[in-house]
Amino acid sequence: MDRQVAMQGQSLVETATPVAPRLSSVARRRQIREKLIAGFITVMAFTGIAALVLILVFVAKEALALFLEEEARKEASLSKMFLPQVVRAGKPAAFVWQPVSSVPKVSMIPLFIGTLKTTLVSMVVAVPVGVAGALFAAEFAPRKLREVLKPTIELLAGIPSVVLGFFALMVLASFMQDTFGLSSRLNAVVAGLGLSLAIVPVIFTVAEDALTSVPRSYREASLALGATPWETAWKVVLPAAAPGILAACVLGFGRAIGETMIVLMASGNAAIVSASLSDSVRSMSATIAAEMGEVVVGSPHYSLLFFIGVELFLFTFILNMLANVWTRKVLKRLSGAGA
Repeated sequence: MDRQVAMQGQSLVETATPVAPRLSSVARRRQIREKLIAGFITVMAFTGIAALVLILVFVAKEALALFLEEEARKEASLSKMFLPQVVRAGKPAAFVWQPVSSVPKVSMIPLFIGTLKTTLVSMVVAVPVGVAGALFAAEFAPRKLREVLKPTIELLAGIPSVVLGFFALMVLASFMQDTFGLSSRLNAVVAGLGLSLAIVPVIFTVAEDALTSVPRSYREASLALGATPWETAWKVVLPAAAPGILAACVLGFGRAIGETMIVLMASGNAAIVSASLSDSVRSMSATIAAEMGEVVVGSPHYSLLFFIGVELFLFTFILNMLANVWTRKVLKRLSGAGA
């Protein structure tokens, strides 16, 4: 009996012995496959970062000629770009953008003002509409209506910007001039309204995702304390989703400040220093699009257009930094860490 048991144990050992190497080889192949997948993902991530860095290096390299070349410094120095210059003898100094002339005038101030006015109009219109639409879709809309409303608004993001610019040029411009009697048919208001059509889907989508991600317990606790659904949405859900809504506004601002075709077609492209929104304007991005195709490569004007691109990057970078700082403060306050 003992001999039979010993033989059975030996057979079990013999049959179990090859299983361990087989299992170890399977685990080894699985580890190699996971390492390859992780390496591929890492390479793709660093490829995106490398592409961004190379773009910035290329743009900055072309813009550095303004500070390294003597001819470029004479034609487009920092004082000429940011300080008023005497355009004609006997007349006061002014800010003028006219880089192609016998005496180039390269003031950035008209471009700053034009960009600011169009972006301001677009954000004033798009932020309330986008956030209010997201709040309605997330808190008050019936399920069937939400399933129709959200894809319809997001569909606007797929409309080409040139189509929106053509709509603003042919429809909005005539409507605004006939209704309000604006002095210029193409102006900052028309360009800003056209921009808002492109920004609303971005703000709506991100804000709606932020609102729906607020824990349901927040709503239930507010309603249990006697608050109405509107008070809950306005005083509980909206503040809790504030970081996501801010991110939506930042994305919308970045889209507005960098949009080209809508502003190029609907703004009038006149570099005018004026506080009136009814005057034609010329934005920084539209200036690059309008003049890059005809500029002489290597000229001061060429480097100046790349310098405008660097400025646009700095604007969006600083805005994102400020938004991140504000978001962290809001999160600390909501979590009670700042108390």
